[in-house]
Amino acid sequence: MGDEGKVRHSEASEELTAATPPGGAGQVSRPAPSVEIGATLGHFEILSLLGQGGFGEVYRARDTRLGRPVAVKLLADAFTRDAERLERFRREAMAASALNHPNICTVHDFVEAGGRHLIVMELVEGGTLHQALSEGPWPAAKVLPVALQIADALGEAHRAGILHRDIKSGNIVLTPRGQVKVLDFGLAKRLTPESPGEPTAERLTREGATLGTIAYMSPEQLLGRPLDRRSDLFSFGVVLFEMLAGRLPFEGSTAIATADAILQRY
Repeated sequence: MGDEGKVRHSEASEELTAATPPGGAGQVSRPAPSVEIGATLGHFEILSLLGQGGFGEVYRARDTRLGRPVAVKLLADAFTRDAERLERFRREAMAASALNHPNICTVHDFVEAGGRHLIVMELVEGGTLHQALSEGPWPAAKVLPVALQIADALGEAHRAGILHRDIKSGNIVLTPRGQVKVLDFGLAKRLTPESPGEPTAERLTREGATLGTIAYMSPEQLLGRPLDRRSDLFSFGVVLFEMLAGRLPFEGSTAIATADAILQRY
């Protein structure tokens, strides 16, 4: 499959605090790539830009040591001096690398090269579920195997004590063989301690901050309340509705209207 068939990992890189619903108006222009194609960062040769998101850029690259294709996610230069964002970026790598599951995108490494911070991930072929649903709703028989794989991935993350917090159709990839891959643990929250001395509900964002994609958020997430696994299940329910109905269950002309629809109608 050519490069055009590679998943746009950038769809899993958006940080949205007030955004239009997916597919709506308000698209913003993207800046030029910050890394020259053909350049080398550490032992990774940059081959092409896969996309850009709120945290930075994702490139198709080649691991020159192992000779394998990878996806390299770079934190934007403007954020490397932001301790909170850098910590969230590092925690994304830690959270995802702790998970070994066929329906979760594998994280290979977290490195610093040339003054840039990189998450090195498996390069997944295919397209996002959001892209696939642009053609309309799916019959239940087509939804079921995809839903089961998403649920299995979430179950694995939750058993490991990790809350995803940004489950949406744009963060779910379908490979040409029908395999699901859940991406982007950039907003992940650890529900259990990594070691005995650490807190049990470690927040990876500022207290009270609301991060994620509004149309998929649980009411508790919108209100900045403490979250547990049920928040991911709410978002998963939104994805299920989207697959079966071909639209989102809560929609509005603005981000605020969408949030109001979730809070008032749920």
